[in-house]
Amino acid sequence: MALSIRVNGASHSVRAEPDTPLLYVLRNDFELNGPKFGCGLAQCGACTVLVNGVATRSCSLPISAVGTSEVTTLEGLGTLAKPHPLQKAFIDEQAAQCGYCANGMIMTAAELLKHTPRPSEQDVRNALANNLCRCGTHNRIVRAVLRAAQANGRT
Repeated sequence: MALSIRVNGASHSVRAEPDTPLLYVLRNDFELNGPKFGCGLAQCGACTVLVNGVATRSCSLPISAVGTSEVTTLEGLGTLAKPHPLQKAFIDEQAAQCGYCANGMIMTAAELLKHTPRPSEQDVRNALANNLCRCGTHNRIVRAVLRAAQANGRT
């Protein structure tokens, strides 16, 4: 079945069964490597993307449910030449050890900063509470999100 989907500002047509997880289409058909397959059960957050600006677990969202929504992946936040403030802050704070959780942390933080441009440390910790990091870089991740919030205030 051919379905239309908007990803990172561009319209795409993809042949997929309606119940195919969005994550599979993003990675396999569009070759976007930001969202990761972690648990496949929407519990770890590695697959998080923004759907109309809302952090969403793409491993459990059927492609047919996306409809006309705008999907933004990590690749759609910024570029190598002009990274998103969160991407830059993660680099500056060395917030990733293995980096597997970084996609979910950044995408979830992007939604947080959209609604709460000046979050407290507790706001950040609460927002990221359901994103798992096995390496234990949580404190650096929190610092990175707070740094990005400060950078947004200066731009």
